[in-house]
Amino acid sequence: MTKDSSTKGVLTGIRVVDFSRVFAGPAAAQVLGDLGADVVKVENPDGGDEARQLGLTEGTDPRLGVSPSFLALNRNKRSIALDLQTAAGRSVARRLMVGADVVIHNFRPGTMKRWGLDLDDLAADNPGLVFGEFFAYGPSGPLADFGANDLALQAHSGLMSLTGEPGRPPVRVGSAVIDLHGSMALVSAILAALLHRERTGEGQRVETSLLLSSAHLMNYFYSEYWIDGVVRKPMGTANHLSVPNQVFPTADGQVVIIAPSDGMWRRCANALDPETLARAEYATVRDRQTRREEVIEAISAVTRRMSSADVISRLGRVKVNVAKVNSVGDAADHEQLSISGGLTSFRYREETVNAVSSPFRLGSTPSVVRCQPPKLDEHRDAILSELGIGDAEIDALNADGAFGSPLAPS
Repeated sequence: MTKDSSTKGVLTGIRVVDFSRVFAGPAAAQVLGDLGADVVKVENPDGGDEARQLGLTEGTDPRLGVSPSFLALNRNKRSIALDLQTAAGRSVARRLMVGADVVIHNFRPGTMKRWGLDLDDLAADNPGLVFGEFFAYGPSGPLADFGANDLALQAHSGLMSLTGEPGRPPVRVGSAVIDLHGSMALVSAILAALLHRERTGEGQRVETSLLLSSAHLMNYFYSEYWIDGVVRKPMGTANHLSVPNQVFPTADGQVVIIAPSDGMWRRCANALDPETLARAEYATVRDRQTRREEVIEAISAVTRRMSSADVISRLGRVKVNVAKVNSVGDAADHEQLSISGGLTSFRYREETVNAVSSPFRLGSTPSVVRCQPPKLDEHRDAILSELGIGDAEIDALNADGAFGSPLAPS
């Protein structure tokens, strides 16, 4: 990694050992890396993080040799491959963890304890360690031992029951929203724990899960149920909170229009077609809720005659919430994303790769791409050297299977 001071971030000097794989844990570790932390990614020698090959299809760029998913979530990390099923591999992992500030893992409950790599096993040697755990359902309870992923928690949480059109089967939210929301929860908890350590010198265990992430996404739906017994049903793109609040057709596509207050509705009606929409019986939130289907059809009849650009221009000028329904490509290439700091890039195998940046900006210590996503075991020699492990010990560890069998030439 470059040592140029211009690449330092707010977490420069923090060492993160990341045992996680696929989406949620790696996404959290990448944010810490973007903030300047030295992230050591510990991978299985047999293929590494499963995300390296996840979703590879015939259309994937063969020059990169790794999945877009992996490239999206693993910049600013160094890789070492260790076989944690062996005592030798775990011994190297322990030495990494003893010298770390933060550990992240998403193994099933009890795995790290069984390996002798739990926080309790390390506390005497590293009392300041922040030990981040990401579970499916949590470390205890009737579902603790169940495997799960983003889709499973979309189902379990009730999110899927709200997604889709009325009267039709439930639909998955297209993005891994629970994984990625959970990654930011883990980052928040780790940063809070590091602040506590700065004040007290004490490390601690921090936990989150797909369950807690999904519950946080569903919070007001659960509150409605607990308080009023209301169980919401699918409404397509509509929202039960206000009208209009959904997708509308245009002459050349679709837009969303959201006018939740009476003042915004008046501006919306006057900008689109006051004769049709600025009616007394549509004046209040309650009026529009009561006449939902009538209001929606009236707006649709107006927007069908307009281009998407015309609708957006009219409503944007009067501060009504509006947006075009973009394709993934249209959204990714929109200039607003890059202007807002949402786009970054790096070189991988001599190719320039675009990626989404961490979802915030720091004025004095901006996020910087210091290194590209690592090749499997790319930084083994440097990492072992930092641990004070010389050639003779490497040979002994290799013979004991620490790096898998056989050890690939470095």
